[in-house]
Amino acid sequence: MMTLKGAVKRFGEFNALDGVDLEIPEGTAFGLLGSNGAGKSTILRLFSGIYSPDGGEVLIDGEAVYDHVGAKQKVFFINDETIQFGGFTLMQLKAFYQQFYPTFSEAIFQRLQGAIQLPLNRKISTFSKGMKRQAIVIVGLACCTPYLLLDEAFDGLDPTMRIIVKRMLVDAMCERGLTVVISSHNLKEINEMCDTAALLHRGKIIFNRQIDSLKGTVHKIQVVFADRERAFTPQDFGGLPILHFQRAQSIYHIIAKGDEASIRQALAPHHPVVADLVPLSLEEIFIYELEVLGYDSQVFA
Repeated sequence: MMTLKGAVKRFGEFNALDGVDLEIPEGTAFGLLGSNGAGKSTILRLFSGIYSPDGGEVLIDGEAVYDHVGAKQKVFFINDETIQFGGFTLMQLKAFYQQFYPTFSEAIFQRLQGAIQLPLNRKISTFSKGMKRQAIVIVGLACCTPYLLLDEAFDGLDPTMRIIVKRMLVDAMCERGLTVVISSHNLKEINEMCDTAALLHRGKIIFNRQIDSLKGTVHKIQVVFADRERAFTPQDFGGLPILHFQRAQSIYHIIAKGDEASIRQALAPHHPVVADLVPLSLEEIFIYELEVLGYDSQVFA
């Protein structure tokens, strides 16, 4: 398990993380969502031992990460930038990481390289952006660490490259239970790859949920009641968790939590003439919940 306990990280007067608690179980595909500056990359750098925390604890399998080689060898971090590898060929990059990861598998490297067919002896600086990302993902997977961290893993890749990289990651997750943590500001990417996601905003975790548990649990409702003269309020619906409530003439526009049966049951005593329910997209759910909590929904912009 990867764990943050009250983690704090400051850069001068700026609090990048402000007392964050987080647990990422082994075998999880975990997404870190949030706008630029929310704290996503800081969490990944803490888990990989690049940063030391200014407060709290950062643990891999119960062991502090910073300055502990054994913990660091369980993690491979793929930065959103690949410029630091530009002077290497792919063979040199492989040799570099083999020094630090005793679990490195030549067989996995050869299999992935054989499937992708990247040039082995050309400098990585001559690769396209997608090829650079493929190169470091191949090396990262060949290091056979239990945990793989990716910062904006698919940003700027064309659709074909995205599919190739995602397939490599999914295969490793299925074959050996790899734990993958992906940071992104793109909810669609997280929805496709991850089973759990945490939303960060200004150095704090706003919520941490299993994605499947959210789907179908919030609905957009357009309803007209038989009594068109009465002005209904959210309190008229028997404790139904309402995130948004608006009236336009005789039509009520409601966003409410709950499955379709429970929502219709709450509406029934007021004799709806028309009641259309539509499940919200994952992005809409996050935005409405942010607004209820008093946060700016532009976090996804």
